[in-house]
Amino acid sequence: MIAVPDDFPSVFDGSEAHERAKALGEVRVFTERGADDEAELARRIGGAKVAVNIRAHAHFSGKVIAACPGLELISIWGVGTDNIDLAAAARRGVTVCNTPGANAYAVAEHAIALMLAVARKIPQIDREMRGGAWPREMLMQLCGKTLGVFGTGNIGARVAHLGRGLGMDVLTWSARNGTPADKDGILRRADVVSLHVRLTPESQGFIGQRELELMQPGAILVNTGRGALVERDALLAALASGRIAGAGLDVFHEEPLKAGDPLLSCANAVLSPHNAGQTPEVRRDGLLRAIENVENFLAGRSGNVVKG
Repeated sequence: MIAVPDDFPSVFDGSEAHERAKALGEVRVFTERGADDEAELARRIGGAKVAVNIRAHAHFSGKVIAACPGLELISIWGVGTDNIDLAAAARRGVTVCNTPGANAYAVAEHAIALMLAVARKIPQIDREMRGGAWPREMLMQLCGKTLGVFGTGNIGARVAHLGRGLGMDVLTWSARNGTPADKDGILRRADVVSLHVRLTPESQGFIGQRELELMQPGAILVNTGRGALVERDALLAALASGRIAGAGLDVFHEEPLKAGDPLLSCANAVLSPHNAGQTPEVRRDGLLRAIENVENFLAGRSGNVVKG
């Protein structure tokens, strides 16, 4: 049996991928919120051999994995694995697959859009014009500026490519071969910093007070990776003090943001609701690739297996 325990908000139910999954056997899809509770997530998976993970709010912890002894595969729609206890999965012989690259073009475009929105102050100017003003303040040109891209996977590489297309000087850093000195050097030089590193215990707080103080006054921070890559209080302080010019954020420590969250009152922050990859193309292709991983696994073929 295949369980889809976390299809909320629903994207899988009734999709082409859903129909394709039905050819593999019984498919149970849960479209109600509740998979963020460990006991409920385990109940929904039940005795399924395969779980298709749609949303990051479903945490496949060691406790959940242990409660599902029949589970052999977790196929993730997306790239991030921070909601999966990979060590626990490995101990119990559960294979974990993801769909790298499926959302790369969409997320990279969104990262560039956030850069431009902050640099050109588009949301602020739009609000002022709707209030009857005709603002004439100075804006930031990206051509000729330096872009620091942290993380050189599918998304980061695409952001670097698009940045060069805008005429930016691009500096890149990879967790595999980048050093702390390289990281600090890029932070000091970059006019725009864009985060695309994988969230791990080591990368949590990748940008904190020290890193924000290294950045140039007037620099822009863009995060389309994971909220926890940035220390929240340090970012709020940097935005409030004007230590950096602004931030473009698609990801947050807690999602959705609650009413009254301090970020909502930061005029120099441009916010989007973790929807950088929400395009018809990404949804269709990513869901189909998640099911392809299931097909390959059941047929004994290799797929996009995540190495813990």
